[in-house]
Amino acid sequence: MIRPRVVVDLVPGASPAPGARWTGVAIDVLRATSTLTQARENGAARIVSFADPAEALAFRDANPGALACGERGGRIVPGFDLGNSPFEYVRERVEGRALAFASTNGSRAILALRGCGTRWLGAFVNASAVVRALAGAPLVAIVCAGKEGAFALEDAACAGWIVQALLDSGAEAGNDAARLVARVGPRAAGEVRALVEGCDHARTLVPLGREYARDVAFCATLDAIGAVHSF
Repeated sequence: MIRPRVVVDLVPGASPAPGARWTGVAIDVLRATSTLTQARENGAARIVSFADPAEALAFRDANPGALACGERGGRIVPGFDLGNSPFEYVRERVEGRALAFASTNGSRAILALRGCGTRWLGAFVNASAVVRALAGAPLVAIVCAGKEGAFALEDAACAGWIVQALLDSGAEAGNDAARLVARVGPRAAGEVRALVEGCDHARTLVPLGREYARDVAFCATLDAIGAVHSF
């Protein structure tokens, strides 16, 4: 019997793009995949990701009802409808809408997995649901968003939480990054919160204001959402 195989990229583009046989998981704990999971939980119809905010604006303008969403430098892009806070994506605002999403880091992780046959949003807020969704998937590719092309602790730790759960279920680590993150991922909810709230990215967001501190606290909550959503 062939064991399921999981690989990890610590930043987008570190490995060749996976193909249709793969199940992809994009992770941007602070904040894109946490926020987009909340958006889909509240009824957003679909997510269309873009690397360039201008492309997101063009998509919105060409598709009635769509919303342009995302950030640059942590703050909403001028002309966008929504930023990158999970608390903006309430049901009354996003239900039934397409989201044209362009963020500094998260949209790049999502785009790196566009060739996968199945694609999931992953974060600490829905980590257990992600693991359940991956049950039986023979090939899993996890892409961490990182921060501006560099390693981000919170994303690698979330990948580690998921990878370790898969290994416990009989999967094998398919590359060194998967082996590494499995060794360093947190195990308990308190460890998750301490890690996320103490990471460099959180330390740059919190000084931007109380709303950002609230975002970080939400993104540091293990299994706040009991479902997994596609992109």
